[in-house]
Formats: sequence, C-alpha cells, structure tokens
Amino acid sequence: MKYIHGISSEVIEMEKITRGTFQAGDSVIEYETVGEGRPILMLHGWSVDRELMKGCMEPLFAKIPGRYLRIYPDLPGMGESKAGPSIHNSDQMLDAIFAFVDQIVPGQQILLAGESYGCFLVRGFIHSRPGFVDGLMLICPSVIPGAARGEVAELRALLTDDAFFAGIAEEEKSSFLSFHAVRTPEVYERYKRDIEPAFSRFDHDFLEKRLDGAFSYPLEKLPVPFDKPSLILAGRQDPCVGYKDPFRLTDDYTRATFAALDMAGHNLQIEQKELFEALTADWLKRVEYEGR
Repeated sequence: MKYIHGISSEVIEMEKITRGTFQAGDSVIEYETVGEGRPILMLHGWSVDRELMKGCMEPLFAKIPGRYLRIYPDLPGMGESKAGPSIHNSDQMLDAIFAFVDQIVPGQQILLAGESYGCFLVRGFIHSRPGFVDGLMLICPSVIPGAARGEVAELRALLTDDAFFAGIAEEEKSSFLSFHAVRTPEVYERYKRDIEPAFSRFDHDFLEKRLDGAFSYPLEKLPVPFDKPSLILAGRQDPCVGYKDPFRLTDDYTRATFAALDMAGHNLQIEQKELFEALTADWLKRVEYEGR
C-alpha cells in the first residue's frame, strides 16, 4: 500500500485532488487543492513549500473528509512557483495571494493557516481583508520579519537519539539539528519528507537578495481586533522566531488560543505531532460552533 504524508492512498482517493497553475501578474503560482467544502488557505514559510503544510494538516483532515477544501499554494519563488520581477516585499507577495484567492474561491469566506513567514502574510491578509476570514491559525509565527529577530529563544536539545544520529553524516543532519529540540528518528523522517526537499527548489537570488519580507505598513496593531476563532502556536525552544513575541498579539486576536509548546523548535508540528493535531482539531471545532 502506498502512503502519502502518513495517509494510505485508499484514504487519499476518497477526496478530490486538483493541481493547477495560476498566473498572478508576472508571477506563477503552482498549487494543489484537496477535498471539498469550506475553503482553508495554507501558507507555508520562507524557503520551504506546500509539502510542509500538507504533511502536518492532511492527517487531520483525513479524519473529517468532505468538510474542507484545503488550498495549498507554493509561494512565489518557492517550491514550483516562480516570482516575477514586480515582487520586492510582502505587499506584493500578498497581492499575488489575493489575486490567487479571488480566482480559486471568488467572494467566499475562508479560513487561513500559516507557518513562520506564512503567518506574517496571514496577518497582512487580516489587516487588509478581515471581513473575508472566519478563523485563522498561526504555526511558529514570524512576528518580526527575518530569522532570529525579536525575542528569540535558545535552542536546546531536549531529546536526542544519539545512536541513530551517529550513523548519519554531518552534512546530512546539520540543518535538522539546528532547528529541532526533539531529535528522534520519527521527527527526522518527517523533516526529510515534508521540509528538507524544498531547500533545493527555492529561488536563492529572489529570497536572499531581492525580497524584503516586511510590509510597507505596520502590523503591530490591527485597525480592528480580529474576533473570530484563532489558534497561535509557538515552540518554546524555537531558535528562529522564538516564543515570546507571538504573545504580543493577544489584543489583536481576541478569540485566540495561545500555546507555547515545550520540547519544540521551529517545526513544532513534527516535534509535537499529537499535541499539534489536538489543538488544531479544537480550533476547527470552535470555527464550526461559530457558524451555528
């Protein structure tokens, strides 16, 4: 039996999968949609691709088929998507996302889920179009754009399978070890499956020399607080964005559950898989209660 992101192909085949290409100005967005129902847009982080979000979200949605349309784009310049010369900052990145959403689910209410830099874009979406969003979740959110800015936590290795990693070459494991507090074969396998392959596909010139991750306007304070079910998750040992800065968002997201997960670095969704899925399931229940 073939497995995709930990779900058997027999389950995957129950729901419709669409792969497509969208021209967003001079950029090209490659994307996948899975399932049908209420739209939820998934925005991955800096230098990775849609496989990160699919890897952590699809096992959860496989348990509730037929209720959500999951939309997984590769952000311009990452994964299979191409960034046009007009994108220089997050304003233009978000404009490309707006054009994409307006084509895929025109005029519909949506849910938003972001990871790292994708969270920064989600917050920009809420700033500009709050009335179109029924709920959001942020995973390891980048509150201040750029790596290791703001109140960043110290990475601590809290659980390591030394025997397993002794058999892996240094160049193969160095990136993994620099981001994770939990270093087990299971977490390493998820990292190799959902995250690492994207590092060979992103546009280095675009991300490293051209794209300014900031917006031209401040996101520190929303014009109107977002009063819909939300979930904000941080890794207690996250060396990239830390765990303290997300708690500064409490006044902006008045219906948010906030959690800083211990034994979790910058990929808490693979380090604390069971807790991540439980909190995400709770968020979806709160979203559904809101519509009754």
